[in-house]
Amino acid sequence: MESKVTKKVLNLLKIDEEYYGGIGRQFLSNSDIGTLLRNPAMFGVPQGDNKAFLMGRYFHCKMLEPEKVGDYLIVDASSRNTKIYKEFCAENKLPFAMLKGEQEDVDRWCDTMLSNFDFYEMIQDKANKYEEPNVKNIGEHNGGALWKGKADIVHKDYVIDLKTCGDITKFHNSIYNYNYDSQGYIYRELFGKPILFLVIDKSTNVLGRFELSDESYDRGKHKVEQALEVYHKYFGEKKTKDIKSYYINKVV
Repeated sequence: MESKVTKKVLNLLKIDEEYYGGIGRQFLSNSDIGTLLRNPAMFGVPQGDNKAFLMGRYFHCKMLEPEKVGDYLIVDASSRNTKIYKEFCAENKLPFAMLKGEQEDVDRWCDTMLSNFDFYEMIQDKANKYEEPNVKNIGEHNGGALWKGKADIVHKDYVIDLKTCGDITKFHNSIYNYNYDSQGYIYRELFGKPILFLVIDKSTNVLGRFELSDESYDRGKHKVEQALEVYHKYFGEKKTKDIKSYYINKVV
């Protein structure tokens, strides 16, 4: 599959609303891997907001586009079951909002990352490009497909991705469980650089720097090919099956 992606499209993909809900929906992304491999009937179904997504977006905004943090509405409430929270969301027509305590947690993670000299130098390098999108045909199954990605940071040596985690001593498991291996493979194809994860443990504030092994890249490529097989079978231009016919078939 060959396709030219115009500069206009790439500029539109810099806008989050276009990347996630507008023109970007015509491209596959790493977030589709888990859906296609575990529950393809949910492919293309918009996901509702939740605490993790909202805190993740705020974390990336504060680290990469701090001038935009004022766009986030924060409610000074102890929980989402309080009258204050419910009235705040109703008044601002929000389906979901960040609590003041959650904002303070994210602020602490950001401060910790940027107070480390090595992390600061990599994140703040003057040659960096931030929130950089790209689209490219990737994969071999049925000619592959167009995949999108938006790099947190395109550094001179790496594509840097900022992550938070619950237990940094087990981040190696997250590489597989959360498809960071396929993300690394896709981003290496999109940007021509290896991926580097800069990570902070949300509980201990311990920092970590993680690169992918050749084995992880190979595993990521395998996931992409598996996802493409499902995509072309049920959703491609020449699909051969109706998604309603899908079921898991294994010997256990």
